[in-house]
Amino acid sequence: MFVDFFQSIGLPHGWAWFIGQVSAIVVLTLSLLLMVAYVLLADRKIFAAVQMRKGPNVVGAFGLLQSFADLFKFVFKESIIPAGANKGVFVLAPLVSATLALGAWAVVPLADGWVVADINVGVLYLFAISSLGVYGIIMGGWASNSKYAFLGALRSAAQMVSYEVSIGFVIITVLLYAGSLNLSEIVRAQQDGCSRCSSSSSFRPSRKPIGRPSICRKPSPSSWPATRSNIPRPCSCSSSSPNSSTSS
Repeated sequence: MFVDFFQSIGLPHGWAWFIGQVSAIVVLTLSLLLMVAYVLLADRKIFAAVQMRKGPNVVGAFGLLQSFADLFKFVFKESIIPAGANKGVFVLAPLVSATLALGAWAVVPLADGWVVADINVGVLYLFAISSLGVYGIIMGGWASNSKYAFLGALRSAAQMVSYEVSIGFVIITVLLYAGSLNLSEIVRAQQDGCSRCSSSSSFRPSRKPIGRPSICRKPSPSSWPATRSNIPRPCSCSSSSPNSSTSS
């Protein structure tokens, strides 16, 4: 969208693409930071109400600028680095984690055409970025030169990897229905409901059920337990042939 705007005002395609991508990145980053700021404020307000407190209400009207005050406090705060730590890696670790967390939003479409990088392997890109995020945790734990911090970083890394595996299996079902790794195409495939999702790919679970269909039958009275002879037996489902009978 930004590229078309800069081309319409007479810029060459190369400069229009470069300025448009930079503008999209800046707008997306600022939007994410503002969203996080007010989500944190809402979180503090809700928990304050649960605990019968007022919460942030001093900085700005109704405390709406409290998150920005906290930001300035953290920016101008003294950075304390342990004496035995690797200072370069210690400072680089949070930058790596923050950069990768923001970079993952490059392929997420906010609206039709509102995406920084509309690539055909957007889902694989998200998997790659989330996998690289483990390095920031490991770097922070290792650079502190403390075995306790390093063990904590290993535990966090193991949790992240285990969550990626389970989330990956969930996303596979979406890919089979949509038939594309492009996040924009996955969103467009939901416009007409599940019928369009299944028709856009060769995967149709409604026509290709997994396993044999079960045959619902009612057992004969002779197979009922003697102690429960007067109680109607519910219909049991089995994958065997209807002529077979159950044994008591």
